[in-house]
Amino acid sequence: MVSGKPRIVDGDTVEIDSTKLRFAAIDSPESDQICIDSAGQDWACGVTARDELIKFSAGREWDCDLEGHDRYGRSLAKCFVEGEDISAWMVRSGWALSFTRYSHEYDRDEESARLHRSGLWSGAFIAPWDWRHRNRATTVLGAFAVPIDAQKRLLGAVSAGNAPSRECIIKAKVGGASCVYHLPGDPWYGKMNMGSPASRWFCSTDDAQAAGCRPPHH
Repeated sequence: MVSGKPRIVDGDTVEIDSTKLRFAAIDSPESDQICIDSAGQDWACGVTARDELIKFSAGREWDCDLEGHDRYGRSLAKCFVEGEDISAWMVRSGWALSFTRYSHEYDRDEESARLHRSGLWSGAFIAPWDWRHRNRATTVLGAFAVPIDAQKRLLGAVSAGNAPSRECIIKAKVGGASCVYHLPGDPWYGKMNMGSPASRWFCSTDDAQAAGCRPPHH
């Protein structure tokens, strides 16, 4: 077990002391993922999911049971705050999905979020696991009525404009034979076009390396 006050990286990843934890059995939007809200407007749903988790945590201590490791070396965990299952709260509130590829533990929480159109379910979105490998065949989820151009918009990223937040300014292109990340000041940083689906913003070098990216050779 790991206990303490977390540093929340995104909607399903936190750090407690020096341990990076990835919530088991759920998946939350990426930091630069775009969703469409109930009014048909684009919004940075990954950033909102992270911020909602920060508000829910409210500086309280967490207790996390460890359940092994993922392929990036992060500890898979089930975390609680004052006895409440944080993953269940995230899915029930519509800020994460039940990661059915690995578990059906949170399916009922997801069904509740869908029925109440909570969080992501209030509009249109792409499941995080599909968004990371998105293409024109990717399924759009969410409310019954979605804009006709929803898929085209959802295939983009916040990074098509500016970084999703002041904390997430590392640039990379994910996919292909090699992924290299660039920090501000790097000679290639200003030359990178962040408008393609392969473009990603990262909040830390650890996150970039966990996604399979490496620093540039100098």
